[in-house]
Amino acid sequence: MTKDKLIILAGPTASGKTSVSIDLAKRIGGEIVSADSMQVYRGMDVGTAKIKADEMQGVKHYLINVLDPTEDFNIVKFQNMVKYSIEEIKQNGHIPILVGGTGFYIQSVIYDIDFDTQDDNGDIRKALEEEYDKKGADFMYEKLKKIDSVSAENIHKNNKKRIIRAIEYFLINNAPISSHNESQRKKNSPYDFRFFVLNPPRDILYDRINQRVDKMVEEGLVREVKGLKDAGLSIENISMQGIGYKEILDYLEGEVTLDEAVDNIKQNTRHMAKRQVTWFKREKDVIYINPFEFENNEKIVDYMVEKIDMERKDNEQFE
Repeated sequence: MTKDKLIILAGPTASGKTSVSIDLAKRIGGEIVSADSMQVYRGMDVGTAKIKADEMQGVKHYLINVLDPTEDFNIVKFQNMVKYSIEEIKQNGHIPILVGGTGFYIQSVIYDIDFDTQDDNGDIRKALEEEYDKKGADFMYEKLKKIDSVSAENIHKNNKKRIIRAIEYFLINNAPISSHNESQRKKNSPYDFRFFVLNPPRDILYDRINQRVDKMVEEGLVREVKGLKDAGLSIENISMQGIGYKEILDYLEGEVTLDEAVDNIKQNTRHMAKRQVTWFKREKDVIYINPFEFENNEKIVDYMVEKIDMERKDNEQFE
């Protein structure tokens, strides 16, 4: 049985994925599926560095602006939406390109990870949520570290949903969720995939992150978050727990100054980038690219095309 073709372009935030993905899609006749857990939300544009319509250059994108910020978004929903999108792209006669920095989301697709709904327990989750609200993020993060240090290494302490999910899984199965995820990673992929990761030097990456955050503020990040807050959204909404949004919410609620909020965004984004790099280094069959070793995006795409054995942009299959 012939496997469907799939290209993955991943990397930490601010590594240059968006522009490279557009050039790659134009070269090989691809369409892009976003693997970003925040860009699915409508009206959350500045804080997610969401690609603008004119920047798409006619390349069709999927999983961008598909949910309202009031809606929950999880990995199972993402996985199902991506499968549907890949099938549509295939029917269009194009090649799907999965682009983003959320490693676990990408992994869920390429290895078709099984998320057993029997591992959900509403009573346990409710108790853990109450414990989190009562004792705080630091306490729950330390609790996770004691039972699953691998997951703790890859989850930010303020990511309430993922911390609770990891602890819940352990309490139900008496085994860490990281072990389950690792076993799923050893499955054969249903796709014939090529996995590229943009991995610039850390000092350059961190400088790009700082510049990006400053640009977000200039482009109206505070105004965007205020509009969402005025519409009734709060930190209780999953959409507002993303980096850039929760820090500005703190500012709007008078807990920090604007300068402190901006510094917190930069610091939290750098920490996230570090975790993203750590995640991708654990992946197998990855082709790493330092984009700053190339003269321009065209040269990067030349290298990628060579690696995926494509001849011309009008080809529809890997050789």
